[in-house]
Amino acid sequence: MGCNRNCGLLTGAIFGAVLAIFGGVLIPVGDNLLQKAIKKEAVIVNGTIAFQNWLVPGSSVYRQFWIFHVLNPSDVLETGARPKLEQRGPYTYRVRYLPKENITENSDGTISYMLPNIARFEPDMSVGTENDTITCLNLAVVAAPALYTNTFIQLLLNTWIKASKSSMLQNRTVKEILWGYKDPFLNKVPFPLDPVLGVFYPYNGTFDGLYKVNTGQNDIKQTAIIESYKNKRNLSYWEGHCDLVNGTDGASFPPFVKKDQVLRFFSSDICRSIYGVFQGEQNVKGISLYRFAVPREAFASPAEVSDNYCFCRDQVISKNCTTAGVLDISACKAGRPVFISLPHFLHASESILHDVEGLSPNEQEHETFLDVEPITGFTLQFAKRLQVNLLVKPAVKIEALSKVQKPYIFPLLWLNESAVIGDEKAEMFRTKVTGRVQMLNMLQMVLMIAGAVLFIAFMGSYFICRSKKLK
Repeated sequence: MGCNRNCGLLTGAIFGAVLAIFGGVLIPVGDNLLQKAIKKEAVIVNGTIAFQNWLVPGSSVYRQFWIFHVLNPSDVLETGARPKLEQRGPYTYRVRYLPKENITENSDGTISYMLPNIARFEPDMSVGTENDTITCLNLAVVAAPALYTNTFIQLLLNTWIKASKSSMLQNRTVKEILWGYKDPFLNKVPFPLDPVLGVFYPYNGTFDGLYKVNTGQNDIKQTAIIESYKNKRNLSYWEGHCDLVNGTDGASFPPFVKKDQVLRFFSSDICRSIYGVFQGEQNVKGISLYRFAVPREAFASPAEVSDNYCFCRDQVISKNCTTAGVLDISACKAGRPVFISLPHFLHASESILHDVEGLSPNEQEHETFLDVEPITGFTLQFAKRLQVNLLVKPAVKIEALSKVQKPYIFPLLWLNESAVIGDEKAEMFRTKVTGRVQMLNMLQMVLMIAGAVLFIAFMGSYFICRSKKLK
């Protein structure tokens, strides 16, 4: 009888130990199976989850605009006073809802495509209509002295500006500012040029690309990494490493993302590659995500971050490359004096912020972030925020700019392009990806805990019975 009891207790202890060991073995085995499954579905090949998500965004992408309205136009025009600005918005458009075009699967493990540009106004998500009028900077007049520095040419330009009754400021509708209008000054110029201009003109019906990206078939660590943009590895806008096209397009990253990684991505909107660093964990619709945000250092001056030296183009405006927070992308915009920054000059030098009135930088509202699912590398929520500015410079020969007292950067508008995974896609993701991972982890823990408890309980009982027998 004693033997039967002791044998039973030992058998129970062995069974518990086996369960615990099996749970422990499941960790590397399960992780290996998981990695194989993810590698199979994360590559950008027709038929995979990644391809479906890559072809067309799995959620609605919206671009919101806030346009800066000048409250003191008379003072600015007559005395060169600091502009007092008030943001008007949001004016919301749905974008990126068309699938990629001209898709070509290449034999070297890459895939090429063009990204169609489309924007559809969403009145229910906007504060007004596209016909709302804004007092804003005159794009053509302000850009003229940067494009034409010759004194004689500026005298001619001044004649045409006066003939068109144009000034440094103008009244335009939201639609005109964003998507284009026939400029009266440019219409007076007796040379063959397009008189239509706007901050994003031309946009609808155009394409961004050609992009060529790695599918991940040859190397899963290269999934979605851009191989070339417009058939080049560099941009021809910057010097050194700043000119390289680095990372992905931000929609996804190679799977198995770690918190200590730096996620690099390219944005044609700002004509450069940029990066995000881990900021914290998020939970979106029951899915655990890692938030990577663009840090202050990405827009820091070369005096603070030496790697940014090749983004400094104008020694005068940048005060010998000591100012932070703005990026001169004129080389990318055919010489037009366009500067990019974060909204409200977030992280910019005080001197830049104080050249205008009415801005209130706020990190929570104005930073750019990507919320990435770490196992697959898919971006399931993001907010890309940037501000478009023009450099205003004094031009003695152009009367419309003669009151400008010094060069300064004038904000036109800021935008927030954002998206969050839709409910249907989130359910699919939970079912096919995170749900399976959680189930595997739970099974591992249950087996290990149950096995350990059984082993301890049966072994404890065995020794208690044995000690009683000895007595």
